[in-house]
Amino acid sequence: MKIISCCSPQHKEISDNLPCCPKQEMPERELVPSIVSKVSAEWTWRDYLGQIRCRISSFRNSYAVKPGFYAVGSPDRESDIFVSANYKLSFDILRRALKGLNAWLLVLDTKGINVWCAAGKGTFGTEELIKRIVESRLEKVVNHRRIIAPQLGAPCIAAYIVQQKTGFRISYGPVDAWDIRQYLEAGYKATEDMRRVKFTVWDRLVLTPMEMIPALKIYAIYAALMFFIMGLKPSGIIFKDGLADGLPFFILGFLAVLSGALITPLLLPFIPFRSFAIKGWLVGSMVILIAIKYISPAMPVAAFSLLFFPLASSYIALQFTGSTVFTSMSGVKKELRYAMPVYISVAFISIVLLVFFKLNQWGIL
Repeated sequence: MKIISCCSPQHKEISDNLPCCPKQEMPERELVPSIVSKVSAEWTWRDYLGQIRCRISSFRNSYAVKPGFYAVGSPDRESDIFVSANYKLSFDILRRALKGLNAWLLVLDTKGINVWCAAGKGTFGTEELIKRIVESRLEKVVNHRRIIAPQLGAPCIAAYIVQQKTGFRISYGPVDAWDIRQYLEAGYKATEDMRRVKFTVWDRLVLTPMEMIPALKIYAIYAALMFFIMGLKPSGIIFKDGLADGLPFFILGFLAVLSGALITPLLLPFIPFRSFAIKGWLVGSMVILIAIKYISPAMPVAAFSLLFFPLASSYIALQFTGSTVFTSMSGVKKELRYAMPVYISVAFISIVLLVFFKLNQWGIL
């Protein structure tokens, strides 16, 4: 993303058209102190790479732009003002959706958090919006008194207070930035479809890496532990046995991760029950039952597998609640309150079965 100061001498062709860059003959009282940066609506390869990195790692925790006032295209005193968070992916999606339009962007300091989550945390809110309006002196920049805020930020914005203190009226745009052009053409009116959070298969798919990657890290530790346990003999560690006896556990463990972190999110609306724990358990049970049929493990291993792996899938699926529009914080806490005792109990029983299997394998039982 290339950012330039629109008021710099080397960009005279831009500054002549922007009210933030007054000509020298203007009286001192009309000068606008806002520092406006011009940004492109086009994404660079760095923007695409940044999107991938923040989708798959904790890079998103530091993926931010400087709060302030920005220009897309060549906005003038009649151009619309759009509000965004300073989480760079939110900012990038908005500016890309404004391609071909001339608009102002007012970026709030949300501590690098996206609009929806920042609204829940209070960083995308009334006081921060008022602060940015005042600091940017928007009344000197545009002739109108209208600001378009994202609908997902509405819960933490008291529009009447913003209007009382700044004179600017808040209009709420569509949920999806791609609908902005249609919203403007309709006279700043959003259809019912524009107000609905759709959460499609693609929306769920792009969120699954953040569930898969942490689960796979734990799976690597689990696989190493099972290799050690299965290879453990009274005479020492037998690597051949660790691989041969551990193979069913490696496969079933990976399938549990796949069931909870990928299959359950993708099929989320179609799996019965509201509870994520139950959804994950149902998918995990089905996948593990099919896998056991082909692997044909020993009876103690099969019993362990039917108990442990569906519950592992259930626990992983439960982590996806924070990425969805299906539940609330109170709902998550309630579900954890009932699910955690089940997880702990089943984990204990599974360990007992595994110990029984090893003792029997050694000829002790």
